Amino acid sequence: MKPMEQIKVVELSTYLAAPTAARVLAEWGADCIKIESPQGDPARTQGAVFNMPYSDEENLAFDVANFNKRFVTLNLKSETGLEVAYKLLAGADVFVTSVRTKSLKKMGLDYETLKERFPRLVFAQVLGYGEQGPEKDSAGFDVTCYMARGGVFGTTVNRGDAPMIPTNGFGDFQVSLALAGGVASALFNRTRTGLGDKVTVSLHHAAVFALSTGIISAQYGNPYPKSRREVVNPFNNVYHTSDDKWVVICCPEYDRDFNKIMRLIGREDLVDSPELSNCAQVNARGEIWKVVDVLDEAFGKMTRGEAMSLFKGADLPCESANEPLDIYEDEQCWANDILCRYPYPQGGRNFATNPVRFSSLGTPDYFSGGKQGSATEEVMAALGYTREQVDAAIAQGAVEGSKNLKRL
Repeated sequence: MKPMEQIKVVELSTYLAAPTAARVLAEWGADCIKIESPQGDPARTQGAVFNMPYSDEENLAFDVANFNKRFVTLNLKSETGLEVAYKLLAGADVFVTSVRTKSLKKMGLDYETLKERFPRLVFAQVLGYGEQGPEKDSAGFDVTCYMARGGVFGTTVNRGDAPMIPTNGFGDFQVSLALAGGVASALFNRTRTGLGDKVTVSLHHAAVFALSTGIISAQYGNPYPKSRREVVNPFNNVYHTSDDKWVVICCPEYDRDFNKIMRLIGREDLVDSPELSNCAQVNARGEIWKVVDVLDEAFGKMTRGEAMSLFKGADLPCESANEPLDIYEDEQCWANDILCRYPYPQGGRNFATNPVRFSSLGTPDYFSGGKQGSATEEVMAALGYTREQVDAAIAQGAVEGSKNLKRL
């Protein structure tokens, strides 16, 4: 039995963080129904933003956050559309949303309203900036709340350079796992109390938590951002190779490994160097850049493959700073189901699975729910609506059935 089998999830969210949390729950076996407005989740056309094609037949930019769901289209501003939503929630275990609280209140789908109507329901919400404070109702995306306000841009940059340009949703996908974990905990607690709970994860908070080492050490005088030429330990640093790639070494015991690494890179003249072999003394003199320069010169004469072979062959931790196309070729990814290939009609496409593994689950199965509103009529029938009632709701514009994707 799958970990979330027999759990029913209703989702009302857009873009990436909350939808991906629901996708993860669906991977674990939950039955997930996603509610979309007549305009649809804007993520259905995000292929253009991600520099990817999108169509009703292949839309990985949308599917990556929405595999294993059924899609219904409801006009929640209409009486009938809201009635269908309430009927769905009456039979649900979890409600996942990224809609701002003030908008949920207008629709009658806020936590206080739903707690009163459905006391066993777990209410799970992704927020930009949290539930309190002056920004609690502000719009939020991962690039603003997580990467910028949360400190990731300002902390991880090589000092003096521009902040990195992250892949879309870098913070969103991390937040999705945090929310999924919170939902699982709330469901477990419900087995003891009989009551649901409110689970929130903000993009802002998640980023600050991810930067915990920097957050705690900055108050002791450990400054960020750092320069790669001024790191405390140059054996824990990034280096550029002759084929315009980067490698990362992580050898934390500088004094122990100094002679080994100097011999490895052909600098026998520096073995037992009284000037450079003691990390504390080199840092005290502010001369760590001298060791970085030695390593820069050495790595600059090697290709990435040669550097990897040299250091790994000496049992010194070293890895390539992989790019996405490199990851496609990583046998470790395929051996551990880190990547999966989805069989679209025009050919298989790669995407990442979520990293939480269950021995009872095995490799998850995936399906694309297809067009917007593709399950509206089926779901309404299961809720007890007659064919005539479904047709009337469609005619009123309260609900919509399957429709083709609008191209931008």
